[in-house]
Amino acid sequence: MSNSDLKNIIDKACFIVGGYVFSRKENNIEIVSIASPNHVLLMSLNGGVLESSMDDIELTIVQEYWIKNKKYLTDQHYA
Repeated sequence: MSNSDLKNIIDKACFIVGGYVFSRKENNIEIVSIASPNHVLLMSLNGGVLESSMDDIELTIVQEYWIKNKKYLTDQHYA
């Protein structure tokens, strides 16, 4: 992923926590690691894993970030 692609993802973020960018992708959440942009998780809004290139430890950390921070999504993020 190019720096330009990563910048676009960051610009469209719902929020960024712990070096991970959380963005809406259709009716799901896409999470991308800023440090390793090839580490991507696609999950449902309720936290179910749909696709992932993260290892189990990273996946667990990111899901905990989601559980603690999903309340910060606003109506604009659902549009």
